[in-house]
Amino acid sequence: MSDAEEPTAEAMEEPKAITFAEFLEDVPPSQHRKVTHLADGTWYHSGTGGKRYAKLFTPDLQLHCAYVTCNGPRFFRYNGGLQPNIGEDGQFIYLSYRCDNCKRSTKTFSLFIGADPQDASAGDCYKVGEFPQYGPQTPTRLLKLFENERETFLKGRRCENQGLGIGAFAYYRRVVENQKNRILDEIIRVCEKIGAPADKIKVLEDAKKETQFSKAMDNVKGAMPEALLIQGHHNPLTLLHTALSRGLHADTDEQCLELAHDVRVVLAELAERLGQALKDEAELNTAVTRLMSAKQE
Repeated sequence: MSDAEEPTAEAMEEPKAITFAEFLEDVPPSQHRKVTHLADGTWYHSGTGGKRYAKLFTPDLQLHCAYVTCNGPRFFRYNGGLQPNIGEDGQFIYLSYRCDNCKRSTKTFSLFIGADPQDASAGDCYKVGEFPQYGPQTPTRLLKLFENERETFLKGRRCENQGLGIGAFAYYRRVVENQKNRILDEIIRVCEKIGAPADKIKVLEDAKKETQFSKAMDNVKGAMPEALLIQGHHNPLTLLHTALSRGLHADTDEQCLELAHDVRVVLAELAERLGQALKDEAELNTAVTRLMSAKQE
């Protein structure tokens, strides 16, 4: 291997150790980490000549609870009885947690854990999987925006959750390109509700006829209603176009993962703004109708 091909010290450096609670809360499946605050720090021995072991910590976790009375971040507590024992050689362990608020939602982790022979409070952890699946809930409005591409989007979400950047990016790009006209239809609905100029609506309608996604997105730059702009001045379609224009072959898996994350966040914000704009207009129309009816009585 030439000097130019040798990995740098930064590239070879292992990720910084994190606490066991952080590992359970924040690390996606199929990932390995050095973990601190893993066990109580004391070695115990099982019988004569038995191997030594440490008692695993089961910290309280803050996770999303999807139950109807919670529907947000809540504290989850260990629900598996006695603390499991962990040895130096590594073993598979299942941990069960339950929402401390509703007492209904549960979370199960499948792990492979080995205690550090030099430090009984630390060790190595590999997250085999978890159920329900890792990651925040996908907003309903976002899934509704994609209709028949919903399952494709969720495949991308699962890839993103597992750190598969190229897969996530490819799925998200396919969904956005296939649902171009659906997204434009929703933007047109907002334009019609707020009384946008006819020429801007025509630009959006013409973009639906454009077969090239990049050209369609480029043509509608100035037609976005102000209510849908992100941070007051960023056109979400321009942001999506910029991200999706980057080729899969030009970026690393890590770079694709970042892009996939950014695409999802912008899509979620656009879906939220679309829903809010249409809701606000609907509420206003209802209020005006009621007031006009009261005036005539």
